[in-house]
This record gives sequence, C-alpha cells and structure tokens, in this order.
Amino acid sequence: MKLKHFDEKTITGLTIRTNNELEMNPATGKIPGLYAQFDETIMVNYQAGEKVFGIYHNYESDHTGEFDVMAGFDGEVNSTDARLKQIVIPGGEYLVFQQSGEMPQCVIQAWQQVWDYFADAESEHRRAFSIDFEFYKSENEVEVYIAIV
Repeated sequence: MKLKHFDEKTITGLTIRTNNELEMNPATGKIPGLYAQFDETIMVNYQAGEKVFGIYHNYESDHTGEFDVMAGFDGEVNSTDARLKQIVIPGGEYLVFQQSGEMPQCVIQAWQQVWDYFADAESEHRRAFSIDFEFYKSENEVEVYIAIV
C-alpha cells in the first residue's frame, strides 16, 4: 500500500446501489451483474488506451451503509443509452492497494487488504468515504484507490 496522486478523470458507465452485506452473499450481490451488463453494453477500446474503473461513491455513511457502484471506462461515449451516467473522480492523493492474479479473486484480495488496514485502530490514515475506485491496469492486475482524510 502506498500514497499515490491521481489526476481528475471523467468516467462513464452503469451504476447500481448496494451495500457490503448484500455483496458478501453470492445470491444477493449486485456487483457481478453490474459488470456483466457493462460488458454487454460498453465497447471499451483497450487498443486506444481506454481503461476500466469500478467506482464506489455516494456513501450513506461508512462501510456498513448503502453506496453506489459504477462499472465504467474513461473513453468516448458512442451510445445514447439512457442508463449511462458520468462521474468525475477528483484529483488528489489516494491510498492505493495493489493486487495481481486471476479476476475477480485479486480484486477481492485487494479489498480485504483495505478492510484489514482500516480495521486497525493504529492505522496512519482514515477513510473519507467520499469516492473510492478500482483501476484495472490489465486483465490480471488491479489497483484500489481509497480516499483518505
């Protein structure tokens, strides 16, 4: 884990509202369905440098409350699909947790690192619960950016 600067970026994608309790149960989790719908709806041009992001925002409170999740990308929108929304990831310093390996297991492992770090009362940083995001660097590498106060 390390502090890293991220430049402001506009992301376009599909959004759902969920909570961690729902996501811990494969029968009620909404995030896998969101990504399946994203893959069917959005044509990401990886050859042109477009990247996929998973954005967590609009937190009701903390990790126990509701929040929005967007599966999105940073490329040109070539669709009039009304389901597509945009969000701006603010530029700034984020605490970054990185994992590589098979998807989605490496994403789960990265989030486990996040939860373990912030569960420790001695942690140097505190979560802002403003906007966090996954940046998919490749088909087997993810960085999870956490907004801190």
